[in-house]
Amino acid sequence: MVGYAQTGEKNFIDQNYIEVIGKAELEVSPDMIYLKIVLSDKNNKDKLTLPEIEKKMIDKLTEIGIDVNKDLSLLDFASNLRSYSLKLNNVMLTKQYQLIVHDAKALQKVFFEFQKLDIPNVSIVKLEHSKMEQYRKDAKVLAVKAAKEKAELLSAALNQKIGKALLVQEAEAVDLKSYSDGQGWLTGKVAGVASNVKIRNSGLSNESMDADIEFEKIKIESVFLVRFSLE
Repeated sequence: MVGYAQTGEKNFIDQNYIEVIGKAELEVSPDMIYLKIVLSDKNNKDKLTLPEIEKKMIDKLTEIGIDVNKDLSLLDFASNLRSYSLKLNNVMLTKQYQLIVHDAKALQKVFFEFQKLDIPNVSIVKLEHSKMEQYRKDAKVLAVKAAKEKAELLSAALNQKIGKALLVQEAEAVDLKSYSDGQGWLTGKVAGVASNVKIRNSGLSNESMDADIEFEKIKIESVFLVRFSLE
């Protein structure tokens, strides 16, 4: 949008000005992939107790290079009473963990090893970038610079120059996409495997472990309306 006005007054409101919109968009690959893992002592094929399942998971994560002290945390511990009779007290123990992995390759390793460990209840909660705030700031700066460049180009066509900025206003901000659907689906571009991979019963193989996979990039957009005086 471009606005142009000319009046006899020279105060802040009534003076020659040009008004433009500057836009900037950055794309970044997520480096913080949040997973929710639910462990249960019910219906595992090896009849393991919850502590045994937990130990196997932690040992395997450590083996494949995950820093469990930093990236694995306990979300919830619950004992859910499923049924009770005079002869049987059937209690299912569950634990919920949050795991952060930092690239798609590490995520693929986790899924592959969890499949072998019979840990099927894993879902992606969200994708983020560790420097998201800085990228947001960078996008704002680039948007304002784009507005200035546009104003300079258009004012030159009028044989004029821009002066100081009279107004700088963020008009729109379209930020982090939501990747969570609560159903255990991985949404994104996964070349060599599938565009949508279901975690449960995914059937990852040794061949798919060698595939080149990547997530759709996070888009950060900034839009500013800027008004410059005309000289």
